[in-house]
Amino acid sequence: MSTTSKARALKAIGAAGLIRPRDLEAVGVARWMLYELVKDKSVTQIGRGLYRASNFEPTEFHSYAEVQKQVPHGVICLLSALRFHQLTDQNPHEVWIAIPKSAWRPKPKGTSVKLLRFSGDSLKAGVGKHQVEGVEIHVTNAARTIADCFKYRNKIGIDLAIQALREGVKRKLFSMDELWRYAKLTRMTRIIMPYLEAVQI
Repeated sequence: MSTTSKARALKAIGAAGLIRPRDLEAVGVARWMLYELVKDKSVTQIGRGLYRASNFEPTEFHSYAEVQKQVPHGVICLLSALRFHQLTDQNPHEVWIAIPKSAWRPKPKGTSVKLLRFSGDSLKAGVGKHQVEGVEIHVTNAARTIADCFKYRNKIGIDLAIQALREGVKRKLFSMDELWRYAKLTRMTRIIMPYLEAVQI
């Protein structure tokens, strides 16, 4: 492997953050070069078919990028989305991610995941796209995340949902119309209403 070829490959990997062999081919670097870089320890394999530069410094949301790369159709939600929007101090050891009801059950390597199954609009509504370490991740927005937290209050605890609602209102992360839209989508209007009235007083 020539020095020029190696430099070009490492540049592509560094720009992408996390990369799969097919991603490298898409930018004109032969797949076999990746395996040579692993041999000389310039690149580290962190999961099945997933690589990064060995000198890579992970960010706070590295695990989100890692899981999203392995589950491209998934949406980061609930506790992980709360953390992303800084609506909680908790830092769950699992990445909470929603997938379509009919999708095969993925088995990401390297990071623990908490899988939920959403369908139709529940998987698409209120989802934003963000860049983390060169990876486009899909995360429910603040209003949608809070509505989901009330829907899954038996899983995460009602206190956490109320805390997130209070913080979201305080920081004006969404309009009341936006929150109400997702409360309707999740059928949580009756549940959220008294808590919303309380935090607005």
